[in-house]
Amino acid sequence: MPVDAATAPLPDLDDYIADFASFVQASPSSYHAAAEVARRLEAAGFERLDETAAWPTAPGRRVVVRDGAVIAWVQPDGAGATVPYRILGAHTDSPSFKLKPNGQTVSEGVLQASVEVYGGPLLNSWLDRELELAGRIATADGGVHLVRTGPMLRIPQLAIHLDREVNAKGLLLDKQRHTQPIWGVVAGDDEADLLAELAAAAGVAGQEIVGHDVLVADTAAPARFGRSGELFASGRMDNLSSVYAGLVALLRAPDDAGHVSVLAAFDHEELGSESRSGASGPFLEDVLGRIASGLGASDEERRRAFSASWIVSSDAGHAVHPNYGERHDPVNRPVLGGGPLLKLNANQRYATDALGGALWAGVCRQAGIATQPFVSNNAIPCGSTIGPLAATRLGIRTVDVGVPLLSMHSARELAHVGDLAALGAAVTAFFAEA
Repeated sequence: MPVDAATAPLPDLDDYIADFASFVQASPSSYHAAAEVARRLEAAGFERLDETAAWPTAPGRRVVVRDGAVIAWVQPDGAGATVPYRILGAHTDSPSFKLKPNGQTVSEGVLQASVEVYGGPLLNSWLDRELELAGRIATADGGVHLVRTGPMLRIPQLAIHLDREVNAKGLLLDKQRHTQPIWGVVAGDDEADLLAELAAAAGVAGQEIVGHDVLVADTAAPARFGRSGELFASGRMDNLSSVYAGLVALLRAPDDAGHVSVLAAFDHEELGSESRSGASGPFLEDVLGRIASGLGASDEERRRAFSASWIVSSDAGHAVHPNYGERHDPVNRPVLGGGPLLKLNANQRYATDALGGALWAGVCRQAGIATQPFVSNNAIPCGSTIGPLAATRLGIRTVDVGVPLLSMHSARELAHVGDLAALGAAVTAFFAEA
């Protein structure tokens, strides 16, 4: 059914936040997030494509999943060989811990999962929480199964009685010795088997598992709180906040736009993006190339299309922390509730330039929302995003944006509900703009 963005408004703020919370809960791993995006799009009429099959060339709404990444697009009616692309780039993964091979040990009568640090989590934030294992398993018959255990693990902190100076000197955690979660106790002669637990959760036989990509996730549900319910706490907002905004916007992307609207949610950003499903890999280039080929574009026409295209790289950023104000730029002071960030960096850690800033200002003006600049303190270098990587690989003009957070890379991050919904409105305007 054709979509007219003008008659398909965003849900109100309460509905947006409630549904975002549901999306986060359905997405404990990058593999679940990609699958949930595809499931929701298919339910709305998008066609799921297989990379090994021939793709249709007619106008339409389509989605393809590669491991923990997902790309979806709306190819408008009348699109020609030089039609440009408007791409919302995001990532599906979040800092966590990953289950190692031979992923269980026994110590002092306690069963422990053997995990490896994934990305750069705030280690202390993972202590004393009910955690689950979530990801995918491969079975001997060639099958791939999503799996999640529900609450099963915990990383207990050492009692203050055994670390009397912890509050004075700070908590020091060794990544190997102090981060291995417990998941049970040895009971009699039973032979506990963590892989068997995963197999049972996936509905397969334990001996059938031949490989796994399984991570740890916090099981606490997202929550609104604060004086007027304006604050929102959740895991994985870096960067499911952007994935969800792109999903909401793509569902409302018009069928008669003068561009192809694209949601590209990559995996492995927290590790540097260098994988077949990461932003430095070929996934987006592969998809755009196949779309262009279906439109009959020559190599020159494809390059002309890229030259007229835009990527909005959306990844969470920092609000000024009220307890650590000196860690931020003294002049540019983004706050919770002030709107999505425009992220700038002189050393190209973000891809924003003057033209990108102008595009974003126009998008926000069209959406009727505020935006605020973010630059880092010169003494505290910032991180980076998929923006410079995608711009370098494809040569498409790119601007970096995102929702301001506190507690970034914590097991449970903090945002303002208005900023979350405003990002959805801005991306909707980006896809709708002529």
